[in-house]
Amino acid sequence: MLANLLLEIGGSMSTLGAGIGAGLAVIGAGVGISGVGGRAMEAMARQPEIFGKLQTAMIIAAALVEGAALFAIVVCLLIAGNA
Repeated sequence: MLANLLLEIGGSMSTLGAGIGAGLAVIGAGVGISGVGGRAMEAMARQPEIFGKLQTAMIIAAALVEGAALFAIVVCLLIAGNA
């Protein structure tokens, strides 16, 4: 009985950890994308003629940040599913 209780607590703790990890990944992606966007706006305000090149680089950087966050969320969901 005690062993079953400990296994149940361990499973719920890993699910909680996976949820916290997914939340932190989303927060990190938000901070990363806001940093990319903010710096791009500053650069465009200083040099408006560079808009086209900067927009392309900004979209690529935001996609890389978003991809890393999505990968982290999938890992967290896999951990939660195995618990």
